[in-house]
Amino acid sequence: MKQGLSLRVSQHLALTPQLQQSIRLLQLSTLEMSQEVEQMLDENPFLERAEDAAPREEFGLAQSDTPVSQESREFESATDSIAGSADTASATGTKDTETTAEISAEPSLDESWDGDGSVETSPDDSEWGGDAPARKNNLDDSDAEASDLTGAHESLQDHLHRQALGLRLSELDRAALHFLIESLNDDGYLEDTLASLAAGLASNDPEQTEELTQQFAIALQLLQHMEPAGVGARNLAECLQLQLLDSKDCAETRAALAMCRQPMELLAKRDVKRLSHLCDLPEETIKRAIAVIARLDPKPGRRFADVERNLIVPDVIVVKSGRGFKVTLNSDVMPRLRVHDIYANALKQHKGAGGSQALQQRLQEARWFIKNIQQRFDTILRVSSAIVERQKNFFIHGELAMRPLVLREIADELGLHESTISRVTTAKYMRTPFGTFELKYFFGSGLGTESGGNASSTAVRALIKQFVAAESPKKPLSDNQMAEMLKEQGIECARRTVAKYREALRIAPTHLRKML
Repeated sequence: MKQGLSLRVSQHLALTPQLQQSIRLLQLSTLEMSQEVEQMLDENPFLERAEDAAPREEFGLAQSDTPVSQESREFESATDSIAGSADTASATGTKDTETTAEISAEPSLDESWDGDGSVETSPDDSEWGGDAPARKNNLDDSDAEASDLTGAHESLQDHLHRQALGLRLSELDRAALHFLIESLNDDGYLEDTLASLAAGLASNDPEQTEELTQQFAIALQLLQHMEPAGVGARNLAECLQLQLLDSKDCAETRAALAMCRQPMELLAKRDVKRLSHLCDLPEETIKRAIAVIARLDPKPGRRFADVERNLIVPDVIVVKSGRGFKVTLNSDVMPRLRVHDIYANALKQHKGAGGSQALQQRLQEARWFIKNIQQRFDTILRVSSAIVERQKNFFIHGELAMRPLVLREIADELGLHESTISRVTTAKYMRTPFGTFELKYFFGSGLGTESGGNASSTAVRALIKQFVAAESPKKPLSDNQMAEMLKEQGIECARRTVAKYREALRIAPTHLRKML
């Protein structure tokens, strides 16, 4: 048996807690970020809010075009490759030997903590930039802040309760009305039957259930005469009828009421002939009645939906500046944190005392948390600036001018990993002159053109919306026709692709858009 010497070298890259925290903070949304900050403030005594409005250095903008440092590249590699190994072997001797080297990215506590306890938590990091006051959005004064919008909101229930205060009701009637109001869903519908609501309160007592059902029936009549019209309906047909009864009495309104008593499928399909036969009305009257129904609100309570659940606070704001655009961070979403100088100085004075090691660790955690938050916003700003530069035509002309863009392009430009760009663009929003969009909105695949270039899928969807908006209600465009129209503009797009984009835009198919 021939003996040999084998030399094996292995590398293992481990993520430090600091890197893990940086990755986690980067992919958090604004709301999740706020919750994370609150949790850290509760858990770490060395961390506190900075209440003063001291001037801060320009954050990120000046650095967006600078070359990426080797340290940053190593950081990116560490965040997206948790462990890597390379094995090589050679046999030349008489005995097997194995050597293993592990390289860890985690620094020791003594190396990473400077222990000075000063208020300047990271003086060389260009931490918290921006010369603007802390509570400004870098927008015009006419723009309302998100907190103002939320505070001024009135729910559907509050709106109805306020109306009920003006009614002279008995205690029992008022209680029944209050119960029905609270039983409405977000659309303003009463999903449960009066009998089931009564049975739930009466503990299945038949006599009491019947009394409550009658009481609820009276309360329902009162509810259905409140604003908005259609509230308290139990189905779509009843909702439309309530709104029609509140409208001007005319031939079209009466015809619309008759149509609402028929199956809703006929109305959805705009089956004029069948409706004309069932309602015993001329087809022209039916067509005018359909137009009346189309102006009604099928979800009267939706306008009162809780804005807090749908509120989007932009992370980045883009405004027109000269011939270009200025990209700034929204200062309202940036937590203003610092290390508690009193505790840090006390720890500095008792550095050698017993038990200080654990406190030093908490201080280091506070420093790293602040730094990782800074890196998060700096990365968001760099990526947003690159997006604005690539999609400059969009900010000038709108979505029709959107160009194809993939994550790889931004990653290569900034020297970051593609997965980092994916984390940055998820649940992060940009306010533009055309509205507020998720950063992922600016990325889209390309469709081939006759000239050999590419057209953005976003621009194609915008064209489809234009085609549908300009079509004749009597002869709506089919998917094939829209595919041909796109081809006339030099965009190669199959019928199935058009259908996919149309469905994504929530545009009904041809037979449902047709007005007979």
